[in-house]
Amino acid sequence: MVPDSKIEAIGRVLGDPKSPLKERFRALFTLKNLGGEAAIKSISQCFSDPSALLKHELAYCLGQMKDVRAIPVLEEVLKDTTQEPMVRHEAGEALGAIGDPKVLELLEKYSEDSVIEVAETCQLAVGRIKWLQSDVSKTEKFKGEENFTSIDPTPPSTETNVEILMQCLTDESLPLFERYRAMFSLRNLNSPESAKALASGFKCSSALFRHEVGYVLGQMSCTNVVEDLAAVVRDEKENEMVRHEAAEALGSIASEEAMLVLKEFLGDSARVVRESCEVALDMSDYNHSEAFQYADGLSKIQQS
Repeated sequence: MVPDSKIEAIGRVLGDPKSPLKERFRALFTLKNLGGEAAIKSISQCFSDPSALLKHELAYCLGQMKDVRAIPVLEEVLKDTTQEPMVRHEAGEALGAIGDPKVLELLEKYSEDSVIEVAETCQLAVGRIKWLQSDVSKTEKFKGEENFTSIDPTPPSTETNVEILMQCLTDESLPLFERYRAMFSLRNLNSPESAKALASGFKCSSALFRHEVGYVLGQMSCTNVVEDLAAVVRDEKENEMVRHEAAEALGSIASEEAMLVLKEFLGDSARVVRESCEVALDMSDYNHSEAFQYADGLSKIQQS
């Protein structure tokens, strides 16, 4: 057990706007891994920060902690129309990740939000919670699910054929929930072929969908999609939420080519993109070093 005083100290690093963003991210992921009420409180106090990237990551971590005590703050962030769309979206997704049916009414309300990314997120979250309540959720088995530990917006599909999954992924006549299921199945297959199939999703019309494609490609860390991700980061007409996720995916891949792209956009005009490149480069340094466990940085933060 880590005493609350230590958790509060880590929380002060997270909440200090003068600290480098990479240190604040390390503090955040340490709090996520520690869990508990004190960690939730420290994370929840930072939603007034000017960095949309940081706030979006706060919501993501609260969802991944899967603790119902985080629900009230996530509900408030979702309702707050002064928050950036990517932050509200992540709050809605986090509520779906926690999976408590008591949030269904709120999620159904915001499934009709005027911000399309928020509305689509809440629709997916409703679908996930209803799937969790169904009998089929207790029997469905998914190939490769043991390779990834994240709580995702939807379950994977039971299909394992890459070509069929790609067709489902890019068929915009299908419900978004089904296309997301295909996405996570392609991720779970975790092959160069499934990664290229996923990259075809960058041509789809939904920015929320394209951003999730970037996220799962980052989880896979396949080097054969670096050019696809770089093209997204370089496209200044692309939604910032999508560009940011592509940048973070390049940080996860951490190849020399990926790092060059990130360095190229450290001065991007979009704050969320340049901050994503900064954090992604820090992730790249971690991926090339055993000196610091990115998601388990308690000891280093305590020593700093």
